[in-house]
Amino acid sequence: MSEKPLTEKPLIILAGPTATGKSKTSVALCRKLSGSVISADSMQVYHDMPIGSARILPEEMGGIPHYLVDLIDPAEEWNVVRFQKEASAAVEEILDQGRLPFVVGGTGFYIQALLYDIDFTSQEQDPEFRVYLEKLSKEDPETLCQMLIAADPEAAAEIGPYNFKRMIRALEYVHLSGEKISDHNRREREKQSAYDALYFVLTMDRALLYRRIDERVDQMIRDGLVDEVRALRERGLKATDQSMQGLGYRQLFPYLEGSCSLEEAVSRIKQETRHFAKRQLTWFRREEKRSRIRWVYADRYSSHEEMVQDLYETICGHYNLKTE
Repeated sequence: MSEKPLTEKPLIILAGPTATGKSKTSVALCRKLSGSVISADSMQVYHDMPIGSARILPEEMGGIPHYLVDLIDPAEEWNVVRFQKEASAAVEEILDQGRLPFVVGGTGFYIQALLYDIDFTSQEQDPEFRVYLEKLSKEDPETLCQMLIAADPEAAAEIGPYNFKRMIRALEYVHLSGEKISDHNRREREKQSAYDALYFVLTMDRALLYRRIDERVDQMIRDGLVDEVRALRERGLKATDQSMQGLGYRQLFPYLEGSCSLEEAVSRIKQETRHFAKRQLTWFRREEKRSRIRWVYADRYSSHEEMVQDLYETICGHYNLKTE
């Protein structure tokens, strides 16, 4: 893989907000570097959800091995703890094969959990409190949001208004430990990584990014997103299920239930996706110094090939790899 032995485990991270071309870029780099992809996307892991999750298709993978993609049923639970375990095992498997591991996705919390081996263990439990919070998330989510804002405003701002699983965990943590989870996470962020990581974040001009998001949503509708969500709903999945919290899914339930028009639902998807992209960028900016993030402005290159070549040369230089 390199001209001299690597003293630390190499790990290439290709992150960034939605619609920046991460999947296409990762495949191009993996072809040049004998790499394999580990998806750090909380939605692409599910079966039967290729359109709304913008999951990379087999014909787009170019023969590159992809991990944690199209892995579990939408009725199953997927969370950061499970991701951390599965992704860590995937990294070891890829390295054992003599390949370079590429972690690709926009879920910054997942990436952080893998990179710094965040400790999610908790000795105490209060099942009654958890049941209460889970019931509240389904019947009165606004109150759940306000509870977290009052208990830990920093965590509330970071988590956003729809990730009920992380809201519940944050409120549980305060309830059981008497400490804000944001303080716990701050300590975790002081950990050193076991990986020799190169951390790239793809981005672009904000107006261009938002335009690409709107165009992607329109394409998803043309590709059959409504039918995809309808089929999942007919299987018994509800808007409150974890897999249905993804952008493009929960916003279509009101349309399918007859309480809003398709135009209104699509407008909501676009708006909330733009807000989500903004939160993703905020996350990566916060991580910039600690993780030595390298920002890659895709719109400043004359072509995608030029950007890929630039990243390729940076990776080769960092790990002392032979260039083509």
